[in-house]
Amino acid sequence: MVHQYKLGGYNVVLDICSGAVHVVDDVAYDIIELFEKENKETVIASILEKYEGKDGIKKEDIEECYDQICDLRDGGQLFTPDTFEPMADTLKAKTAGVVKALCLHIAHTCNLNCSYCFASQGKYHGERAVMSYEVGKRALDFLVENSGTRRNLEVDFFGGEPLLNFDVVKDLVKYARSIEKEKGKNFRFTLTTNGVLIDDDVIDFANKEMSNVVLSLDGRKEIHDRFRVDYAGNGSFDKIVPKFQKLVEAREGKNYYMRGTFTHANPDFLEDIKVMLDLGFNELSMEPVVCPEGDPAELTDEDIKIVSEQYEKLAELMLERHKEGRPFTFYHYMIDLKGGPCIYKRISGCGSGTEYMAVTPWGDLYPCHQFVGDEKYRLGDIYMGVTNTAIQNEFLACNVYAKEECRDCWARLYCSGGCAANAYHATGSVRGIYRKGCELFKKRMECAIMLAIAKEFE
Repeated sequence: MVHQYKLGGYNVVLDICSGAVHVVDDVAYDIIELFEKENKETVIASILEKYEGKDGIKKEDIEECYDQICDLRDGGQLFTPDTFEPMADTLKAKTAGVVKALCLHIAHTCNLNCSYCFASQGKYHGERAVMSYEVGKRALDFLVENSGTRRNLEVDFFGGEPLLNFDVVKDLVKYARSIEKEKGKNFRFTLTTNGVLIDDDVIDFANKEMSNVVLSLDGRKEIHDRFRVDYAGNGSFDKIVPKFQKLVEAREGKNYYMRGTFTHANPDFLEDIKVMLDLGFNELSMEPVVCPEGDPAELTDEDIKIVSEQYEKLAELMLERHKEGRPFTFYHYMIDLKGGPCIYKRISGCGSGTEYMAVTPWGDLYPCHQFVGDEKYRLGDIYMGVTNTAIQNEFLACNVYAKEECRDCWARLYCSGGCAANAYHATGSVRGIYRKGCELFKKRMECAIMLAIAKEFE
């Protein structure tokens, strides 16, 4: 399978199963489009009719181009057959029972009252609670015990708002560091925060212990304060931005992400990106809202069209600033065309429910943070381990080839089948697809690849 598109002045041809990316001229682009549909004579006649006399193009030029495409096909760089499906189940089975990452719900409570919050203002449709040190310690031990030969382990302190339980965060990091050498492990910690409680102590600790800090900011003040308010209805923009700036400056502008959400209120999210840049933030991520159907924040079909245009304009802005020596990072445009990810990740996805799990303040295990509170998807707990093997097996069997809609999609080995939680919330099945999410992902990939191509030519 190949995927062809034109963007940024480039004719791009992706060979899906080899991973090869080709930038071609108009003649080659049109030949490739017809290559598997017509025989050689018909293709050459059709192209000759279209291009003869233009820019000195002759029949022999078209024939030579056709033969070069044949060479690419024979060399496994065009029209490569899909040989990955037979290994889809066996690859994922090899990691069964091995956990590499935990999302610790250190606080099921929050000091903001964001109306679009998928976690029900941090409560996850349950009671407000904070994780005790004892539960967190057991969670870390559970991770070590179930990590097999993996050395590098990841832990995300999540909420709600984790800084509402900051002392326990510090104590758990201290405990993890104390067992690393003995257990032969290396912990990598991440903190996700809305920023309200950031102070010098938080900044110093984060710089010492957190490999990454995720900071929640939606961009323009009027957009941010529309949803991200406290319980008195006051916006949080003015309170958190100076704190974010101080933290980022202390981290020397590295190892953080400004993580924003765009909704029906701001499908023109590029304007929010520009505000973040003006504020001095260069490591950026903007995510489409996750909310129930019919919610006022939900993206409409018309919004999706606007967002797609915004992605293209974002790529143009990134290239422009790259040329000016003022580059910035957009999380969804980070792509390695030469070295990764490996085929296991391309087929299997994020590892939710198998390699990655979320832990509630009580020690219950769920496939990821977006399933927390849904009793059907409770996997077990950190004391007894995974006892709901039927649900875990559902996630083990969930790969890009388990989804019928993905089989003929050009983006399947880039998205790995998409987010299981979004699929479940949209269709009732982790093997479904979230249509709007798919559309946006494909547009992001086209833009990301075009941007990588442009930088390579630069």
